[in-house]
Amino acid sequence: MTTINEAEAREAVLARNAAYDGRFLFGVVTTGIFCRPSCTSRQAKPENLRFFDNAGSAVSAGFRACKRCKPERQQSQNKMVDVARYIEAHSDEKITLSMLSDRFELSSAHLQKAFSATFGLSPKAFQNGIRQQQFKSLLRDADSVTDALYAAGYGSTSRVYDNSNDQLGMTPGAYRKGAEGETIYYVSGKTQLGLLMLAATEQGVCFAMFGDTENELEELLKAEFPDAAINRASDHAHIDMWFQQIEQYLLADQPLPDIPVDLRGTAFQLRVWQFLQTIASGDVVSYSDVAIGIDKPSAVRAAASACAKNRVAILVPCHRVLRGDGGIGGYRWGVDTKRDLLALEKS
Repeated sequence: MTTINEAEAREAVLARNAAYDGRFLFGVVTTGIFCRPSCTSRQAKPENLRFFDNAGSAVSAGFRACKRCKPERQQSQNKMVDVARYIEAHSDEKITLSMLSDRFELSSAHLQKAFSATFGLSPKAFQNGIRQQQFKSLLRDADSVTDALYAAGYGSTSRVYDNSNDQLGMTPGAYRKGAEGETIYYVSGKTQLGLLMLAATEQGVCFAMFGDTENELEELLKAEFPDAAINRASDHAHIDMWFQQIEQYLLADQPLPDIPVDLRGTAFQLRVWQFLQTIASGDVVSYSDVAIGIDKPSAVRAAASACAKNRVAILVPCHRVLRGDGGIGGYRWGVDTKRDLLALEKS
């Protein structure tokens, strides 16, 4: 049985309402199978339905899981969401795998595997990511870097400094100041695919975005580096040349040269973006291929999200990633631009 009103449950099954997935399961007496409310299998007569709170209850009652909607996987994912919410709520505390195992009544091995399968990273990596996001926010407001460190739950200053360049692309002190002390140069101009702004630090291109107006693109650049010295590129030795090389590439006049990039994001995002740079011009891969390529085969959605957050167009070629069925998929700068880039590279 389930705690949801039976009439409400029947209505949800009839409507195949996905909003009820995870809240209850239903079994069909005539087939002996239990499903999610949203299952697209042939609907049973209302009198043949039985309702359950979880997969364990359904199995105990003699039902087996539907192979189409895989309700037991939904239950596991819901459990992992609860684990993730707990980690997020206690991210400033020391959390061990054994503590999570005891709290959620799962073996450590199963919890680690199920969590990684659901989110594409381990519970520890998830906690570190939450801390890092909190840390980035706290750095802007705290009186000192040390205050921010301990407010975010870091046990020592060395831990975050060891990883800061991978996570932020700069030291914590520099990020707290909104990249104060850094100088970023930019150029913008019309290309075959529209207005492009290219911005770079001394390390390489950190921003390559298409947009409608220069003001819009400059605001986006300042939002990422609010206290950096942002200047037009008259004083930068290379950025004008890089822009011209990209422009020639988009005109199909020359191959894209090896332009250095300064990537800034989470550790997971960096792995995705670095993998994208290995995809040859003219080739395409799927989001699943990207996840497998970074050794996180279950993190397909997270890989797609990292592609969507790429801020260095063309040089980090997220346009070379398609849906698993070969569909064009999304693109931060519009699917028409993505199609044009793919057509250019195939030609």
